[in-house]
Amino acid sequence: MKPSFDLSLFLVLDPGLCAGIGMVETARRAVAGGATMVQLRDKTGGTAAMIETGRPLKSVLAGSGARLIVKDDVEAAVAIGADGLHVGQGDMAVAEARVRIWNAMLLGLSVESPPLAAAAEPHLVDYIGAGPVFATPIKQDHKRPVGFDGLAAQVAASPVPAVAIGGLKRQHVAPAFAAGAQGIAVVSAICGQPDPEKAARRLRWATDGARN
Repeated sequence: MKPSFDLSLFLVLDPGLCAGIGMVETARRAVAGGATMVQLRDKTGGTAAMIETGRPLKSVLAGSGARLIVKDDVEAAVAIGADGLHVGQGDMAVAEARVRIWNAMLLGLSVESPPLAAAAEPHLVDYIGAGPVFATPIKQDHKRPVGFDGLAAQVAASPVPAVAIGGLKRQHVAPAFAAGAQGIAVVSAICGQPDPEKAARRLRWATDGARN
C-alpha cells in the first residue's frame, strides 16, 4: 500500500548546496521546521552513493511523517526502502518505473507543458512536478520557464496533484497555490541556508497560510 503524502513543502536536496552540514542533517532540520517531503537527488554520485546517503536519511525521517523520494535511480530507491521515486521526461518510462516499484511506492513525474501534464496517468503517477516556474542555476538543463500562468495551465491539465518547481522562494508561495499547485518544491530556499530549520519554518507558515 502506497504511503499518504503532503506536497505542501517539498525539499529537493542538492549535494553542493548542502555541503556545509550535509544532506542528511539539512533534511533533519528542514523536516523539524515543517518540510513534508524530501527528495534525494545526486546527479554525480551514482547508485552506491545514493544508497549510502539514503539509508541514514530514511532513518532520520522515520516517524516524522515526511516522505523520502529518490530522483531517477530506481535501484537506489528500492535498496533504501524509500517512500517514492521521481522521474523526468528523459528518464525511465513511468510504466517501467511503476513495474519496478510495484504499488508500494509513490511515483512522481516532472512535466513542462500542459500536454505532458495531461498525459500523467493516475494509475501510474501519483503527482507531477510542474514548471519550471522560473529559471534556476541549480539545474542548467531545465526547460524554458513558464511563469505562474504556465504553471496554472499545467495544473489545470493534470489529473493528479501538482507541486510547483523552479526557482521558488517564500514570496512565490501564494501565487503558486493560487495557480492550483498543492505545494512548492525548493532547493536553495533551504539547502545552504544558515538555519535550514528556520528557513523551512518560514516557508511552512507561508504554505499553511496559502492553503487556508
